[in-house]
Amino acid sequence: MKKINCFIPYEDAAQVTQTIQNLKKSTLVDKIYLVSTTQLPSVEDCEVIVAKSLKSTDAIRKIAEKADAEYTLIYTKTTTLQWVNYSIERMVSIANDSSAAMAYADHFKEADGVRQEAPVIDYQFGALRDDFDFGSVLLYRTSALKEAVKRMDVDYDFAGLYDLRLKVSQKGDLVHINEFLYYEIEHDTRKSGEKIFDYVDPKNRAVQIEMEQACTQHLKDIGGYLEPKFKHIEFSDDNFEFEASVVIPCKNRVKTIGDAIQSALNQKTNFPYNVIVVDDNSDDGTVDVIKKFLDDPKLIYIAQDKSYHAIGGNWNAAFHHPKCGKFALQLDSDDLYVDENTVQRFVDAFYEQDCAMVVGTYKLTDFDLEVIPPGIIDHKEWTPENGRNNALRINGLGAPRGFYVPMLRQINFPTTKYGEDYAVGLRISREYQIGRIYDVMYLCRRWEDNSDASLDIVKMNGHNTYKDRIRTWELQARVKMNKNK
Repeated sequence: MKKINCFIPYEDAAQVTQTIQNLKKSTLVDKIYLVSTTQLPSVEDCEVIVAKSLKSTDAIRKIAEKADAEYTLIYTKTTTLQWVNYSIERMVSIANDSSAAMAYADHFKEADGVRQEAPVIDYQFGALRDDFDFGSVLLYRTSALKEAVKRMDVDYDFAGLYDLRLKVSQKGDLVHINEFLYYEIEHDTRKSGEKIFDYVDPKNRAVQIEMEQACTQHLKDIGGYLEPKFKHIEFSDDNFEFEASVVIPCKNRVKTIGDAIQSALNQKTNFPYNVIVVDDNSDDGTVDVIKKFLDDPKLIYIAQDKSYHAIGGNWNAAFHHPKCGKFALQLDSDDLYVDENTVQRFVDAFYEQDCAMVVGTYKLTDFDLEVIPPGIIDHKEWTPENGRNNALRINGLGAPRGFYVPMLRQINFPTTKYGEDYAVGLRISREYQIGRIYDVMYLCRRWEDNSDASLDIVKMNGHNTYKDRIRTWELQARVKMNKNK
């Protein structure tokens, strides 16, 4: 029985011909359609659908109109798709057995003539990132696709495919097949550290606005949306000797820790502040550099014991220290404040914006402080009106960050090496306003020893799974909170 209609983005005849022939090898494939931005002659007897782009609502609606088989396969890349033997049959079999609304699979990627495994991760309730990696083959149950399209009431140029996925997930399961079923060609061969800022690149702002709109509607649909009503903060706790503390957690940063400490000690303020450096058992000479600054009375040095701390645990040690100030301000051991007024501006922002957390703006540079693309990262997707909702879609909240310590001592950081700041930011935003400073306050240095400069797929998947889990927990809490109102 013919079970699948296939939809392929068209770039040129040579690009689609082999993909079409590979699909036709399966007896389950019925009709194949080409999605093109312009009208063109038929290729391999495939009908052409003219649409703005495959990711537009226009294209999704036209796909739903044409689809008349049990399953609808959407291929999202413009390179040749090749299958492991009998893998189309395997995808359909698992989709049937699991009653999946959409199925996706692990696969192989080929780049520069090298083939590598490309496993993907399980979809979760909180997996709301619009750049969630499903791979390039999406197998939708046609009835689920059509039902979702009936509820699509906004025409997106960029967020149509994302909107479809969100709406399908509201009524059915997105099932990950952890088997390697096909091959795709990878053109984006940048390292992980070069890709992670794509979503905040200013040139992608129009895309981000649409993605936010689609995600916000999804949160309203599932009961996870929060209105911009925040708890008031009273900064009346005067049991602090210092108004602020710059917190620098570090491990094996002998090349950069001295610059970071000096940047923090050079600050000019109209209140007392200090600098808390937490070293997590460095063995590369970092401690020797730290000790060179101990003559400065503003410096507090915490040497962690041999138990497990990670970045989150180092933060906990800092803001629970009796000498910690009322506000704890971030400075990573790789990075620098842009000038001597950063600490003052941070503290002023807390009082002016009545917020429990403040996020600034940073500039990406290389090790020699030369600006590198995309340059200034201002996270304008965070707004007072909708930032707490959009935070569930984006992959971070920006930097540098500052926290109101009495509140932070009630929440604490998770003891993890990655995502600890995002977890705290999401938790804070559930109840409190997060303030923003849109001027550059921070120089974020990217270099080969950065923790995320060049991660393999397994490590990246681990990071993404954890952040999705953080989102899931937070979204569950928000849904529960709304139900209890």
